[in-house]
Amino acid sequence: MGSPYSGPPMPPVPPPTYVDSSGGVQVAVHHLGGPDQPDAPVLLLSHATGFHGRAWAPLASHLTDRYRCLAIDHRGHGVARTPEGASFDWAVIADDTVAVLDSALVPEDAELHGAGHSMGGAMLVLAAARRPGRFASLWLFEPIVAPPTTRLGQGPNPMADAARRRRSTFESLDAALANYASKPPLDELHPDALAAYVDGGFEVRPDGTAVLRCRPDWEAATFDGAGGSGAWDVLGAVDVPVAVLAGRPEAAGPAAFAPHVAEALPAGTLVPHPELGHFGPLEAPGELAEELASMLVRQAPA
Repeated sequence: MGSPYSGPPMPPVPPPTYVDSSGGVQVAVHHLGGPDQPDAPVLLLSHATGFHGRAWAPLASHLTDRYRCLAIDHRGHGVARTPEGASFDWAVIADDTVAVLDSALVPEDAELHGAGHSMGGAMLVLAAARRPGRFASLWLFEPIVAPPTTRLGQGPNPMADAARRRRSTFESLDAALANYASKPPLDELHPDALAAYVDGGFEVRPDGTAVLRCRPDWEAATFDGAGGSGAWDVLGAVDVPVAVLAGRPEAAGPAAFAPHVAEALPAGTLVPHPELGHFGPLEAPGELAEELASMLVRQAPA
């Protein structure tokens, strides 16, 4: 990881399309490339807490020869339009994905696949359960779908506490990029993924300062909202092929959940990646895109 990017060039990302969701939220959907034909298969990409859809661009660039790649900015993230007082409970955030599925962006008869990372994986699980038959397959890297025994959402939440302390303003985009590249955890990201995250994750003010679009209080509220998602309870209703990827083994957390998630799914397969951390799709976008492409070909409807 960290080798020079050798994939196809990433085209400029056009302005997003906005889709109305619940609570006055307007979800942003980024068109990351792909065939223009209305019957082209669609790959819907769903990001982790604190990230945004455009961070998928390095991975998606390997797949746009066949798939129309659409990436969501969930509420409070990226350029989604989020009113004050919006709910960040995960069962409500799932409305954002369902709204995209119900929009004209994804024709009802389209071959549709989903790829999700962390929170984004949980959102795809919830959406697949709410809209049976819409997805042909799912690819989930360490989805936050915790067995009930983990008691997720009960007690202190160090991730939310850390988010509230997050630095939100830098002197420039270059300063933000240099800061993240110099220390954990974002120093593990592939340079192109880190650049895509910074480019899409900050608003540049007239004076040149860069301000996080995902406000620390919104990110913290998203972490706090994980406990009541209900994603574990609907795994049995997701009856399409699902690849559940797990990074470095750990005693607790998403990598530890992954085998249980794969087992609870009717057609789940565990795919270990001990060489990667929790940010796997952003650490090795080219390698994982190749693996994802292989799965998509196998799972495409006959």
